[in-house]
Amino acid sequence: MSDQIERDCMEYDVVIVGGGPSGLSTAIRIKQLAAENNEEVSVCLIEKGSEIGAHILSGNVFEPTALNELIPDWKDKGAPLNSPATKDVVKFIISENLSFNIPFPSFLIPTFNNHGNYVMSLANFCRWLASQAENLGVEIFPGFTASEIIYDGNVVKGILTGEMGISKDGEKKPSYQPSMELRGKYTIFAEGCRGHLGKQLIKNYNLDNDKDPQHYGIGFKEIWDIAPEDHKEGTVMHTMGWPSNGTISGSYFYHGENNQVYLGYVVPLDYENPHLSPFDEFQQWKQQKDIKKVLEKGKRVAYGARALIKRLSIKA
Repeated sequence: MSDQIERDCMEYDVVIVGGGPSGLSTAIRIKQLAAENNEEVSVCLIEKGSEIGAHILSGNVFEPTALNELIPDWKDKGAPLNSPATKDVVKFIISENLSFNIPFPSFLIPTFNNHGNYVMSLANFCRWLASQAENLGVEIFPGFTASEIIYDGNVVKGILTGEMGISKDGEKKPSYQPSMELRGKYTIFAEGCRGHLGKQLIKNYNLDNDKDPQHYGIGFKEIWDIAPEDHKEGTVMHTMGWPSNGTISGSYFYHGENNQVYLGYVVPLDYENPHLSPFDEFQQWKQQKDIKKVLEKGKRVAYGARALIKRLSIKA
């Protein structure tokens, strides 16, 4: 039996796990409601990344309706929405050297009509949301993982943070810090797709009983600095077709500010070919001539991948 560890315990009205857009928006709205009702509500938010936005690698085409409701004066408060979407391109790729643009009436396919939306960095947007939350009194702790759920009987009472200062061999280093209890009257889990605590909650409370199984994809994302002559700020491009190998994959290619482009490739995880490599599909897609000509004089500055929730693929 391991030695009993004495942990610090901090108590809040609300504990939020995850410093992405959903967790930060939740924290802001709770504080707004508290102020409207002249109540004092303590809110704590933890984020596993070293800073807010550290694990948010994505360009984004942002539709601002929800932000208009949450923070109506976001423009005056400096929200980093500086590149209005000005052009939509939907491209069907036949091969490495052959593709064509798909003409479409926006009223028939509203998904590809981004008039009124913004091309932005989701990481920068989260950092801005964090500043708005802190201005309202939310306590944000970056660099802390949520390792376990604290239960009282069958009721969630908070979370246990992960230990810090553990070597790769599992030994305690001089910098070791024990885990800490963050207890809340309410605990909100906003840890993203396939979060390990979320999976525990689903299992513990049988949340998936008699439900259709969730479907997932994997998205590869990169940020590039490109040559100014190849940059078309506000252009939003999506592609379909090649090099899809027996699955319905797709891509995005967004021109943001500061001569940057955000690109990504999404592969559903219900593909039937066991030899399919989603990563290699992404690399092959970047060799398509329309993509390559934009990137070949550029420099990749960030990259990553993550699971995402998707709709069920409809197969003939």
